[in-house]
Amino acid sequence: MLDFIARRLVIGLVTLIGVATITFFLMRVLPGDAAVMLSGAGAGAVSEQELAEVRSKMGLDRPLAVQFGAWLTELAQLNLGTSLRTGQPVASELARRFPYTLQIVIMAMVIAVTLGVPAGVISAARAGSWLDQTLRALSVGGLAAPSFWIGLLMILGLVWLFRWSPPLFWEPFWVSPWQSLTQMIWPAIAVGLRQLALIARMTRSIMLEVLGEDYIRTARAKGLSEKVVVLRHGLRNGLLPVVTLIGFEVSALFGGLIVTEAVFNVPGLGQYVVTAILNRDYPAAQGIVLILATIVVVGNLTVDLLYGWLDPRTRIQVSR
Repeated sequence: MLDFIARRLVIGLVTLIGVATITFFLMRVLPGDAAVMLSGAGAGAVSEQELAEVRSKMGLDRPLAVQFGAWLTELAQLNLGTSLRTGQPVASELARRFPYTLQIVIMAMVIAVTLGVPAGVISAARAGSWLDQTLRALSVGGLAAPSFWIGLLMILGLVWLFRWSPPLFWEPFWVSPWQSLTQMIWPAIAVGLRQLALIARMTRSIMLEVLGEDYIRTARAKGLSEKVVVLRHGLRNGLLPVVTLIGFEVSALFGGLIVTEAVFNVPGLGQYVVTAILNRDYPAAQGIVLILATIVVVGNLTVDLLYGWLDPRTRIQVSR
C-alpha cells in the first residue's frame, strides 16, 4: 500500500509540474500587455518609457526562461509570489478567499448526497413505476441545465418574488454561521442540483445492477424485508462507485465554480482567477491554477485510498 501511495504521489508531482509549466507559458501568450494593465491606462495613454519602467519593476522584461526559473524557485520555497495588481502575497489572497469556495462546495455536496443517494435508491427499488419515471426525468433536467443558468433563474425569481438582492458583504462562516449559511445557500443549491442529478443517476444504475445479483435473491428468499435487502445488502455493496463519483465531483467543483461565483458575486477562488486573468496578474493566476490542480490530485489520491478502505479486495490487488 505504501508503494502505491508513493507512486501516486510521484505521478501527482509530475502532473503539478506540467500544470505549472503550461499555465506559465499560456498566461504569457494571451492577448494584452500586462504592463499596460498595471499602468491603469490604455495602450495609447502611456509612453513606451513608462511601460519599460513598469516591466523592469515587475521583472517582466527578463527572458521567459529566467522568469520561469524564478517562479519555480519560489514554488520550491512554498511561495506563490506577489500579486502584480495589489502588491499582496498571493497566498494571503487565496487564504482569504478559499473558505468561501470551500463552504459552497461542502454545502453543495451535502445537498447532492443527502438527496441524490436516496432518490437513486428509491428509483431503483421502484424501477418502472411513475415515481421512477419522474425522478429520472428530473435527473436528466438537472444534468442538462448549467449551474450558472440555474443561478440566474434563481436570482430573477428571488428578486421578483421576495425583492431579494445579492449581499454586498459576504459574512465568513466563523464570524456569523447562520448569516453565512443563509447567504451561501443559493449558490450552493445552484451548483448542487447538477451533482444531485448525477449522483441520483449513478446510484440508480448501480442499485439496479446490484439488486439483480444472486445474493440479493438469497436475502429475499430468507424472508428479509425489502427495506433490509435494499439498504443493508444492496446499498452497502453498491456504495463504492458512488463514493468514487462523489470524490471526483468534490475535486471538480473547486475548478467549476468560476461562473457561478461571478453570477452571485461571491468573493471566492473563481472570482479571483477571473480578475487575475483579465488584469494579466501572472503570479495570481498561476498560483490559483496550481492550487486547484493540487486539490484535484489530492482528491484523486483520497478516492483511491477510500477504495482500499471500502473494498479489501483493492488492498490485496495493490499489495500484489
